[in-house]
Amino acid sequence: MTITRRSALKLGAAALAAPMILRATDALASSGSVKVFAWQDYIQPNIAEKFEADTGIKLELTTYGSNDEAESTVRANGGKGFDVVFPSITNSAGYIDDNGDSFFAEVSDSVNSGNVIPSFLRDSATLGGMHNGAQILLPFNWGTEGLTLNRGKLNISDADLSFGDLWRPEVAGAAAFRQKSVIMGTGLYLDAIGAVPSNRMLDVYKSEDDARRVWSEVAKFIIERKENFGAFWNNATEATAAFKESGCVIGQTWDTTGLLLNRENNDFVYRAPKEGIITWLDSVGILKQAANREQAEAFVNFVLQPEVGGMFANNTGYNSAVAGAADYASDDFKKQFNDVYTPEVLGNMWWWQADTPFFAPIRNEFVEIITNA
Repeated sequence: MTITRRSALKLGAAALAAPMILRATDALASSGSVKVFAWQDYIQPNIAEKFEADTGIKLELTTYGSNDEAESTVRANGGKGFDVVFPSITNSAGYIDDNGDSFFAEVSDSVNSGNVIPSFLRDSATLGGMHNGAQILLPFNWGTEGLTLNRGKLNISDADLSFGDLWRPEVAGAAAFRQKSVIMGTGLYLDAIGAVPSNRMLDVYKSEDDARRVWSEVAKFIIERKENFGAFWNNATEATAAFKESGCVIGQTWDTTGLLLNRENNDFVYRAPKEGIITWLDSVGILKQAANREQAEAFVNFVLQPEVGGMFANNTGYNSAVAGAADYASDDFKKQFNDVYTPEVLGNMWWWQADTPFFAPIRNEFVEIITNA
């Protein structure tokens, strides 16, 4: 990716000729309701209230805690029941029906896709944002998976921090992680030290044989150190509880976990491991069978406003993919961003890739092995 996270923050108002206003098509939608299916912490009360006040549209919100939950729900309903969904863009293949068609509709001209940072929109094509030559998902926000560390109990410098630190002997019973993520982070560590060559874990997307070769060795390494298991997490609430309730001192977590813990206690920091911070991109899309299409477009245009992008960043600690959103971010958010995302970190990011057909099933096999160890 040619744009860095820091330069993305600086795009600001120059990227937009004037503050975004609702289009005429949105005015037509200023009644009725919209059914939104989103991650648990995405649409918080201040955003929901502003949307309803600005548009007159009633927001009907349903939340989920994982991509697997979102995909299975949409598939079980045959693509019906919701208007707008927020999938991780690399999971778009999970929303393909039995005929090879996406459950998501092509992005229409009524949607303000030009508000998305241009390089994010460009790169979204290869990450899952396009299907059969059509843009179906728009970048919405992005974040990372690195290490949350309690420096009051485990003092490791930024320069030395590694995914391998999850497996230090002194971390027995106090490491937190999501199983499907830890096999990637630990794999990056083992590749970096030459123990399990994997082309920086890109081999697991290459073929079934390569995926099994790499993940079997990574899983073996993890299981041999299972005494370090402190808590598993699958959503933001569980990740926070791993530190606040289960006493974990280090964990592979989403950025928001460490950043929000840091606001409560300076002993907690969120930092990038030297192998490269794992980076994800979430998106927003309208389902083909959306019952409230105009209201859905009004909602997407609303969340793609810079002001709302700034509100979202302040609420969650995630980063908006909307140009100019950083102008509305709080000073606390900007400080934490600069503490974590140094030029060195921004130059060493590892992006989740678009899922290949065998990727998730094989990974899930090894997740079960780790979980049941």
